[in-house]
Amino acid sequence: MKEGSSLRTFWTYGVALALVHLAAACSPATPDPQPSATPTATAATPAADGKSVVVFGDSLFAGYNLPQDKGFAPALQRALAAQGVKAAVFNAGVSGDTSAAGLQRLAFTLDGQPRKPDLVIVGLGANDMLRGLNPADTRRNLDSILAELKKREIPAMLTGMVASPNMGADYARQFNAIYPDLARQYDVPLYPFFLDGVITDRALLLPDGIHPNEKGVERITAAVVRVVAARLAK
Repeated sequence: MKEGSSLRTFWTYGVALALVHLAAACSPATPDPQPSATPTATAATPAADGKSVVVFGDSLFAGYNLPQDKGFAPALQRALAAQGVKAAVFNAGVSGDTSAAGLQRLAFTLDGQPRKPDLVIVGLGANDMLRGLNPADTRRNLDSILAELKKREIPAMLTGMVASPNMGADYARQFNAIYPDLARQYDVPLYPFFLDGVITDRALLLPDGIHPNEKGVERITAAVVRVVAARLAK
């Protein structure tokens, strides 16, 4: 994604997300989505000659309000298979998770895998931003997650998020720098913006205007799989 295109996309996303914030502020409070951190039904046990991938994130990874086989994890498994990559993709997404909550459950998640993963895709921070949490804390939590994966010699990948303009320029500057900075620090692949090409298209979103629907997940996966496949090939 070229820099100019990225900036335009991020700005458009920010405007859209600002409208979501406004709508949420004018709507009755709703409870956080229920967690869903179980492996995908089609990927309970990785084959001995296949790869094991864990998608570790929030509701964007968990497949919020989608059928079990339509979320990001099963879509990624199908997309990898279409590229000739035999892999079991485990859904370790929990709706409502912040980076701090993710850090707290990381060891439990990794220890519960049938074997050491060949790749862990980390996608956290969106809820931190939506709640206005300190970007320094988000950075520290994601840093700790990547440090633990490095300690365990588990390859990692990041998917990024960007701050809405209504969070303020200073907040956006601090938050948006987290993902590229950590990707460079740990030398891991980065897909810069998980919702790129989706957040601005209502036809690809659920009625809440922020979570992808089945078509949105497929659009995201078609782009992300290229980065994942390249990382698994190393």
